[in-house]
Amino acid sequence: MNHLIAPSLLAADFNNLKSEVEFINKSDADWLHLDIMDGVFVPNISFGFPVLEKVADVCEKPMDAHLMIVEPQKFITEFGKLGIHMLNVHYEACTHLNRVVNQIKEAGMKAAVTLNPHTPVHLLKDIISEVDMILLMSVNPGYGAQKFIPNTLSKVSELKLMIEEKGLNTLIEIDGGVNFDTAPQLLEHGADVLVSGSFVFSASDRFETIRKLKAL
Repeated sequence: MNHLIAPSLLAADFNNLKSEVEFINKSDADWLHLDIMDGVFVPNISFGFPVLEKVADVCEKPMDAHLMIVEPQKFITEFGKLGIHMLNVHYEACTHLNRVVNQIKEAGMKAAVTLNPHTPVHLLKDIISEVDMILLMSVNPGYGAQKFIPNTLSKVSELKLMIEEKGLNTLIEIDGGVNFDTAPQLLEHGADVLVSGSFVFSASDRFETIRKLKAL
């Protein structure tokens, strides 16, 4: 599989949200990444369902929602109704992770589990066969434009080995500090999906930036 590019809406111009989503529609991006923050699980607040409903009305790409919230199980049905393609929940936020993963699938979405930078990948050994994707945070979640954490590369390699040893097709997604320097390294270590926010949306030629990330 060729790798996928998922620009993060968090870095978009919210004064022109419709045109920003339309830019993603016209670009070579594969998915639109949606960072949902509650100010509790992470020290920031992003956007809620009124905004997401408007985005869903315009977006023509599969939507990849990353829930950086406590008790994500309370909102699974609502995200399913929005037509979300991939729903990410944090390992650290789910006491009963297997139940939450099953609820995501029952709501008609693909299920993903996210790990914070400090969380080791071996903790996924009992759930990895149940999910469609693992998202590794390569920065501490909560804010955009942070510096890439180099240890992420070894975590990608370890996770890729775990997936291959079990004969799975689980995708590996990376979020944080993805640019022309880090992206090739991540792909070499086994990443499948690259989330890029400020690097894409602040580029002088955003279409070309996405094209180059896709061409790596």
